[in-house]
Amino acid sequence: MANRACNPAAKVTDFKALLRRLAECEVKFIVVGGAAATAHGSARLTLDLDIVYERTPENLARMIAAFAPHKPYLRGAPAGLPFQWEERTLSMGLNFTLTTAIGDIDLLGEITGGGGYDALLPSTIVLRPYGIECLCLTLESLIRVKRATGRPKDMEALAELEAIWDEGRERG
Repeated sequence: MANRACNPAAKVTDFKALLRRLAECEVKFIVVGGAAATAHGSARLTLDLDIVYERTPENLARMIAAFAPHKPYLRGAPAGLPFQWEERTLSMGLNFTLTTAIGDIDLLGEITGGGGYDALLPSTIVLRPYGIECLCLTLESLIRVKRATGRPKDMEALAELEAIWDEGRERG
C-alpha cells in the first residue's frame, strides 16, 4: 500500500462527507481512534475515520445504505477480490477496514479495552464536528482504550492525550 505522503495521487479522506453520510442515514456509531483524539485536541495526523457501530439488523441496513453509493471495498485487498457490500457481509464479520469514494473508514464492531457500541455508550460525549452531531469517546475513555491495545502507535499517542487530560483537569 502506497504511503499517501509520498503519493500525491492518493485519495484524501473527507471526514465531513463520511460523518454526513452516517448522520443522514441515521447510523448509530461512536467516533473512536485518531479522529476522536483530534476532536479532543490532538495534533497527530489521522488518515481514516474509526467508528464503533451498533450491530443491530436495522443499523446494519442503515450502514449499507449510507455507503453503497460510495463503492466501499476492503482497504488493502487486491483489486477484483469479490466483496459484497450487504447486510449479510456485515453481520458475518465484526471489523472492516474500508476504502470508499469519499475516504477511508474503519467499521469496528468492538474495540479492545472498551467493547461494543452498547458498552461504550456511557463513555461518550456529543460533539458537532462540521455542524454534524455525533457521539465520540470521552478523552478519559480514549486514553483507556489506547492503553489497552498495547500497539506502538497508540502508546506514542498516549503522552499527548494524557497531557491534554492533565491540562483540562488543571483548568477545572
